[in-house]
Amino acid sequence: MEEDGSSSFSSLEAYARALRKTPHRFWERAGVVSSVEAELTEVRSLSGVAMRRRLEWYEVVGMGVGGMVGAGIFVTTGSVARNNAGPAVIFSYLLAGFTALLSALCYTDFAVELPVAGGAFSYLKITFGEFAAYFTGANLIMEYVLSNAAVARTFLSYLVSVFSSRGADSWRIKASGLADGFDHLDFASLALVVIITTILCYSTKHGAVFNLVVTVIHMIFILFIVVVGFAEGDARNLIVPGYTTSAGGISPYGLQGIFNGAAIVYFSYIGYDAVSTMAEEVKNPSKTMPIGVAGSVIIVTIIYSLMATSICLLQPYDKIDPDAPFAMAFKGLEGWEWAATFVGVGASLGILTSLLVSMLGQARYLCVIGRSHVVPCWFARIHHGTGTPVNATVFLGLWTAIISLFTDLEVLLNMVSIGTLFVFYMVANALVFYRHVGQRNRNLSATLCFLGLLTTCSLGFVIVWSMSPGCWWGLTLFGGVSVIISIIFYCSVPLVSHEPRDWELPMIPIVASMSIFLNVFLLGSVEAAAYKRFALWSAVAVAYYMLYGVHATHDAAEKLGNKGTFLIIENIELDMEVDGNMDMEGRPLEPMKGKS
Repeated sequence: MEEDGSSSFSSLEAYARALRKTPHRFWERAGVVSSVEAELTEVRSLSGVAMRRRLEWYEVVGMGVGGMVGAGIFVTTGSVARNNAGPAVIFSYLLAGFTALLSALCYTDFAVELPVAGGAFSYLKITFGEFAAYFTGANLIMEYVLSNAAVARTFLSYLVSVFSSRGADSWRIKASGLADGFDHLDFASLALVVIITTILCYSTKHGAVFNLVVTVIHMIFILFIVVVGFAEGDARNLIVPGYTTSAGGISPYGLQGIFNGAAIVYFSYIGYDAVSTMAEEVKNPSKTMPIGVAGSVIIVTIIYSLMATSICLLQPYDKIDPDAPFAMAFKGLEGWEWAATFVGVGASLGILTSLLVSMLGQARYLCVIGRSHVVPCWFARIHHGTGTPVNATVFLGLWTAIISLFTDLEVLLNMVSIGTLFVFYMVANALVFYRHVGQRNRNLSATLCFLGLLTTCSLGFVIVWSMSPGCWWGLTLFGGVSVIISIIFYCSVPLVSHEPRDWELPMIPIVASMSIFLNVFLLGSVEAAAYKRFALWSAVAVAYYMLYGVHATHDAAEKLGNKGTFLIIENIELDMEVDGNMDMEGRPLEPMKGKS
């Protein structure tokens, strides 16, 4: 495959000329949108060999469940029950699961319409343009790499808990001379990442089968925990605290505790978005993707709720260990001390599946970004023998392995969280925009006004909630206004016509608006440190786009003789000439075509 962008990067003098044109080129390229047809044909062909459609619906469900049910559930449940929600942690999981399902449905509608490996990047590229797609994609890849390094780093911790009572650092190699937080070398995490990278390079099908087998075994361990909890637990623990100084009842921290708990446990659901990147490798995407994405979220919500109920039955909420809730609960249960080992084994299996799915997703995001020329096209290449994006898989796997080798878990956790929530928010907005505006000039002003009002209401609720946690009037006011404007928009602004499909999301603006509202609330619950990281990485991402991406895509467009369509600007101009562009029935006389 010939590398594009030679005119801007052929010499230092050529690059200097290109840099002087950066503002003009940014304005020219930032809002350029692609079309569904282009993404499915010309853009996908840039990878050379096509990805192979081998995955069945049950393998996609297995990927979704395996990607979400990782080690986090074994820790998060106890911490939230003890410090945030009490026994009402069950409702926190249900609320977080409902929020995840709304986002998953938005992903699914796009995945059926656009069955390619780009996930959120491709969805934003056909709606809000090149820069919005690149910006969200860059943040998402960074989140993937850091979170995968964090997950790999926990593998040794849980493995050690099975065979030894000593801490995980006793199994790591101390490297003198390195800074604190980077001086304990974890070769177990390095080996784990290398093994999974090798599996994913060899075959997605084999990776899916491996994931399905490990996920089934993992579910057996979880079923054991749930059954013992329900059989040996005491229902009084759901109401009566362990200490007389603690508040009683099923919701001792009130509504505020349930909401705050939902914001924390929501991160246990992150992983379903990686399933959407498999749309290019599944058989019959229009049927497989709705089952795979939405079905896996529903299954995981049930699993999480049962596990939360189990731990709250085994111990009063104020006696639950926040760091190792299930292991300590079994150690305190007479005759079941031996079962604490099961927690370590189950968590270790969860790490394997979670890491495999996430690493599969990160490589496919980078592959499709490579197709857009924003990063070198080398990353977009598909290996002719395996049908997998080997270059992207190895590159990101290498960085994941290096980071997990050197960097302590606490350092990584302080840098992970906000990017995925931001992407979920953007995808919900993009779905409303695409279905009501599309790549034509209809409903643009009304749609942008609706999305702006909806985000404003969501931010209003976040501000009120942060100033007065637990207040009903903020939720009633801003939530009520959001519902009213969503219903008005649904009834008054029609969808853009499109080809009929086997599956599509009903009541799109209402479902998407609920997703936007809840994701903005969760964004408001993220710690300030995450926003600092987000701002720093965003600055790096924008600088890269200005120094390389915008020039590479400009050169590619020049080479193809196609500068693309700056959809939003042209739509605004056309929106001001509605009478001249519409026929007697309100249809556009010359519908615009988005271009790659």
